[in-house]
Amino acid sequence: MNLSQRLRLGLRTVASDTADGLFEITHNGFALVGLLVIGATLVLGLQPEWRQAGESQLMSWLQTRQMAASGTEPDLSGIERATASDPRNLPRQQAAVAFWLSNKYRVAPEPVSALVAEAYETGLRIQLDPTLILAVMAVESGFNPFAQSSMGAQGLMQVMTRVHSDKYELFGGKLAAFDPVSNLRVGARVLQECIQRGGSIESGLKHYVGAALVDDDGGYAAKVLAEHTRLLQVARDANSTRKVALWTGA
Repeated sequence: MNLSQRLRLGLRTVASDTADGLFEITHNGFALVGLLVIGATLVLGLQPEWRQAGESQLMSWLQTRQMAASGTEPDLSGIERATASDPRNLPRQQAAVAFWLSNKYRVAPEPVSALVAEAYETGLRIQLDPTLILAVMAVESGFNPFAQSSMGAQGLMQVMTRVHSDKYELFGGKLAAFDPVSNLRVGARVLQECIQRGGSIESGLKHYVGAALVDDDGGYAAKVLAEHTRLLQVARDANSTRKVALWTGA
C-alpha cells in the first residue's frame, strides 16, 4: 500500500469515527431531552399548582414571541367582546331574517345575527314582537351602533340617553348606549313602555319618536310598520329553501 492509499484510508477512518461519535452524542442528547420532558410531565401532573404556573409561563412566553414577530400585542379576549355570531347556528327563521337584513343594509351577517338572536330573546322576555324591535332598529340607525342624532339620540335604537340614563345604570352607565346589546335591551324596554302608553303599536311608535302630541310624525310610524311587515314575511317564508338560498347567496 503506497502513501496515497494510506492517507485516504486514514481520512476515511477519522470521518467514520467522527460520525459515530456525533451520532452517539445526538442520540444520548435526544434521550436526555426525552427523559427531562417525561420527568417534567410527571412532576407537573403530581403538582397541579406547578402545572398551572408552567402553563401560565408558557402562554406568556408564546404571547411575547408573537408580539415580537408581529409587532402587535395579542389580546385573546377580543372574541369575547365582539357582538357577532355565526348565522348558520341560528334557528332557520332567525337566520333568514339576519341574512335579509344583512343584504338590505349592507352590514356583515355575523353582527346582525347576534342582534337578531338578542331581539328574539329580549322580545320573548318582555312579550314584544322581535321583528318590531328589529324594524325600529333598521329605521332608526340602519344598524349603526355608533349613530347619534342632532337631538342626542344614540346607538342602534336611537334611545335618548339623557332621558333614559336610569335604564343604562343596569349596564354600567350611559356609555353603554354604544354597546349594541345594551342599547337593544334599553330601546326595547322604552318601545314597550311607549306602546303601553299609546295603547297601540302605531301610537306607541309616535311616542317613541317624540311625536305623540303632533299630528305629523314625518312618516316614521309608517316606515317602521312597513319594515315590520317585510320582516314578518321573511320570517314566515323561512321554511322555503329556495328563498333562504337567495338571501344567503347559496
